[in-house]
Amino acid sequence: MTRASVNCGYLPLVDCAPLIIAKELSFAAQEGLELTLMKQPSWSALRDRLAFGHIDFAHMLSPMPVAMSLRLGGVASRIDALMVLSVNGTVVGVSADLNARMEATGWTNAFDDPQATSAALMEASGGRLRIGVPFPFSMHRMLLELWLQQAHGYDASTLDIVTVPPPQMAEAMRTGALDMFCVGEPWGSVAVGHSNASLILPGARIWQFAPEKVLGARHDWVSRNAHICYAMVRAIYKAAKWLDQPDNIPLAVDILARSQHLDLPDHAIDPALTHRLVTGLDLPPKRVGGFLEFHKGAANFPWRSQAAWIADRLAHWHGLDRDVAYETAGASFRSDVYRAALTPIGADLPGASYKTEGALHVPTAVASTKGQMILGPDQFFDGAVFDFCEGRVPK
Repeated sequence: MTRASVNCGYLPLVDCAPLIIAKELSFAAQEGLELTLMKQPSWSALRDRLAFGHIDFAHMLSPMPVAMSLRLGGVASRIDALMVLSVNGTVVGVSADLNARMEATGWTNAFDDPQATSAALMEASGGRLRIGVPFPFSMHRMLLELWLQQAHGYDASTLDIVTVPPPQMAEAMRTGALDMFCVGEPWGSVAVGHSNASLILPGARIWQFAPEKVLGARHDWVSRNAHICYAMVRAIYKAAKWLDQPDNIPLAVDILARSQHLDLPDHAIDPALTHRLVTGLDLPPKRVGGFLEFHKGAANFPWRSQAAWIADRLAHWHGLDRDVAYETAGASFRSDVYRAALTPIGADLPGASYKTEGALHVPTAVASTKGQMILGPDQFFDGAVFDFCEGRVPK
């Protein structure tokens, strides 16, 4: 059988695992695809290559398709998010000096207390921080600003947020260019080992079920190549389901560590997949429930309510009309493509394409095509909710 040749750009992060597994374990080949993975040096390089048609698919930060579709960030292009590749998986870290000053306030790093951690951070830093994030339009930045402003009233003008590609984050911390960072694994763990940074909070403690990466493609290309898109969604769905099995983690670590993929030692990759992170040198690992999810809890579904939450943040930052932003974002997260791809293989699909974000305190059964779907918990750290139907801003 002749396979359709497609290429997909990605950054070397643990959450690119569904793409790598889809290729290496032949899930893509089984769907009739000859998948070529193309490692990119930065999110801006990946964005440009997708926008100009040099790649077909892309491993993207979840706000990127919405921002590009809203003509933000210099490269305007209508981009679709066909599925979510991963939920959570980010860490917040600080320099050794800042960590020591935080501890001097009486704070103890439990790695799960947003309120106490932000209070210690404010007291120790004097309110001014130079923070590295991987890209301006990222869940990293959205969660950081939400956390610091909602928890202790940080003025955004005192936060000097700069863009640092993930593989360069550890070096930026080592040289003292940053006080603090938010990045996806394995680069937080690498920063601990290479710069004596301390991890102070997982992103999952700010929002328990934040869409982190998505599979992006140009809208016009999707329209012309629907069946290729369906095949790609199915291949990655199967890979994500495989990654959800604990017995498969050792093999996943081995595959990701290879030179053509992340090119890092096993011990740098293992923490994110086992949810056991070392927060500082010579410290025992801490277990973080739900640290990184690839499939559980309908993690792959592109909820239009998640897209609306992202749009709400972007509208706030850039003074956009919220109704226009919501409409654009909803059109970008292609739950229709996801349903069309997975219905033929009998996947359990949500009964709706939106939900109230932050409302689930415990795992909850919801209406679905097979009646087997459990969602949540998905709380925001401050108890806020975002009602997509009413367009309410989290307060």
